[in-house]
Amino acid sequence: MSTTNPMLTPREAARLIGVSYPSIKQWILSGKLKTVQTPGGHHRIAHSTLKPFLQKDKAKPPAASRERFRRVSGRNQLAGKVISVRIEGLLAEVILSIGDTSVTAIITANAARELQLKKGDAAAALIKSTDVMIERLD
Repeated sequence: MSTTNPMLTPREAARLIGVSYPSIKQWILSGKLKTVQTPGGHHRIAHSTLKPFLQKDKAKPPAASRERFRRVSGRNQLAGKVISVRIEGLLAEVILSIGDTSVTAIITANAARELQLKKGDAAAALIKSTDVMIERLD
């Protein structure tokens, strides 16, 4: 039985390790990430080349790991602590403390109840365009 080492496009590699496409391109151009070029000049990255990045990430605590980024399409995520949850009618206001600032998200009351959000919980604000979503981190 032969073992294969799949070759990935830079975009596929970026998705796999949870970084942006521009970051992967910078790593390729700076020599941080080894690639093979196709006859057309396109870069391909061996899956085995990414193993050190994945192992390093797995050693991090869950809140700092990029593992959870690979499960959500949005990449603009700010991890913090819930400082306030206010549910009124169909909507809920969730305020997260992130570093020296706070982020407020208006989500459905049902979503807030399903997440069982309460003051002190670890959560992340997922920012996509003008929308802010909340992800429970535990």
